[in-house]
Amino acid sequence: MNYIAMAVPFFFVLIAVELLAARILRRPLYRTSDTLADLGCGVASQVLGVFTAGLLAAAYVYLYRHRVIGGFSAGSPLCWVAIFFGVDFCYYWFHRASHEVNFLWAIHVVHHQSEEYNLAVALRQAAFQPLASWVFYLPLALVGFPPVMYFTMQAFNTLYQFWIHTRLIGRLGPLEWVLNTPSHHRVHHGQNGLYIDRNHGGSLIVWDMLFGTYQREREEVLYGVTRPLRSFNPLWANFHAFQDQYREAGHFPKWQDRVKVWFMPPGWTPAKGSVHGPGMGNKPVAVKYDVPLPLLTKVYAFAHFVTALVAGVLLLDVGPPLLRPYPIALSIFALLTLFSVGALCDGRRWARPLEIARLGLVPIACLLWFALH
Repeated sequence: MNYIAMAVPFFFVLIAVELLAARILRRPLYRTSDTLADLGCGVASQVLGVFTAGLLAAAYVYLYRHRVIGGFSAGSPLCWVAIFFGVDFCYYWFHRASHEVNFLWAIHVVHHQSEEYNLAVALRQAAFQPLASWVFYLPLALVGFPPVMYFTMQAFNTLYQFWIHTRLIGRLGPLEWVLNTPSHHRVHHGQNGLYIDRNHGGSLIVWDMLFGTYQREREEVLYGVTRPLRSFNPLWANFHAFQDQYREAGHFPKWQDRVKVWFMPPGWTPAKGSVHGPGMGNKPVAVKYDVPLPLLTKVYAFAHFVTALVAGVLLLDVGPPLLRPYPIALSIFALLTLFSVGALCDGRRWARPLEIARLGLVPIACLLWFALH
């Protein structure tokens, strides 16, 4: 069962509740363009996931079937407790590596780009992250956890992390000693020097306490990254860090360093070595990126984002084989719409011509569809 797909309606209900609570409390937690970018990244991630999830799942199943030791029983409660800790442990090391290795950070940075912090940010997922994270979970297959146990627990580990993306919940007393909470995760999303690369846990905070990456929330959090995206385009969000790193590597005189930099911590250069770590080599950016838009443009952008969202939801029900006109057309429509809406929110001069062209393609695509069927 796709538990995450089943939870999507609840995500939006809870986002609406948080938005209403923020209005009542007069706390500015949401901005239209930023929220559309957050949700757009989530849709883009789901679109790519439709075509890659099966392959990544097959790798786990293959290793499980060819394991050299015994296995765990899905009928045993103790085995479910073990897989809970196993998944969360593997997630911790993947998440930590994503902050300490440049090419992994270029993928994961998407989740940190928002300069707000709310439940919509929880859905701001990197499109290529599953392609990087799957290898960290393969030891679970080798030690004998059945695929049904792994996929179920990984889904619940992801679902747990939704509610901790909020500013409306303070510290939670003794729960802070064991669980990852909104307070702990606010620290993780901070670009303050004190907070850089802290609190990598998924459901539990104990791994950070054990391995030296824990930080308690002490000062007001400044959200975002020290190299801001300065765009509300969800597709560009997934590529801009790669471009920045490629350009930076191009300034290194030795080709070995141009390759090495992708595997070093963010901030590494051949001349000064690594400046990675809390408070080192990071200059927080306090001014939030924003583009004033007329109300009509905001309404238009939201309405057309909804069409991309619907296309993404429809893709979740597409079964194999995937390389058919229907899922490919839905994917192209969703991604093109997200790109166009992002351009509108950024106020690009070419946004309107692009949107006109996109709208012109829709009836043509519909005619071709009916003609072929």
